Amino acid sequence: MWHGAWVWDEVRPLLDHAGVASIAVELPMTSLTEDVAAVRRLLDAAHEPVVLVGHSYGGAVITASGLHPAVSQLVYLAGFALDEGESVSRPLPHLGVPLTRLREALRFSDDGRAVTIDDESARELMYPQAPAGLADAAIRRHRPVCRALFSTPVEGAAWRHLASTYVVCAEDRTVAPQLQRAMAVRAATSLVWPSDHTPHLSHPDLVGQLLTSTVAELR
Repeated sequence: MWHGAWVWDEVRPLLDHAGVASIAVELPMTSLTEDVAAVRRLLDAAHEPVVLVGHSYGGAVITASGLHPAVSQLVYLAGFALDEGESVSRPLPHLGVPLTRLREALRFSDDGRAVTIDDESARELMYPQAPAGLADAAIRRHRPVCRALFSTPVEGAAWRHLASTYVVCAEDRTVAPQLQRAMAVRAATSLVWPSDHTPHLSHPDLVGQLLTSTVAELR
């Protein structure tokens, strides 16, 4: 949430260098349905098997869109690997995971329909390990998102049918690592990185290596 396709700019040159074609999807973030549709439109044009990667809220998007026939594998980066009927605000509701400070950092529009995040809280919660310049640039480019993204449940769960990898970011202050570990059980493979919430800015080399090796295994 709050980011655009630009958030992958540190990773994509590494993929290019390794001969891995990539597309960063610009999600409208107006509804989960429209975000899923944006991904599926690109999948419709795919000419080879796709590894679909989702970070944080993007995990919900790939969970819902990953049953497209072009998708061969899923990768979750601190992502919401939700089951059918779960939402970002209610993943594994029986688990009782303690909340992070994200909720108190949220800022709502006057009509309550759009939500942003406080700049200084964003720096602390999402980018504590990122280079200061990248964190500053990310915060300047934040955009409001639809509040309903938090509460909309997913329909279908692609991880039930596809190979998947889950990366737990052990130093995450935004999505509790305990919750990530619980969702990682749903994936075929899981990894633990000493990363903050945004590894594609703080550890792009790790992300690039993971995606390059995942594609190499498919080939």
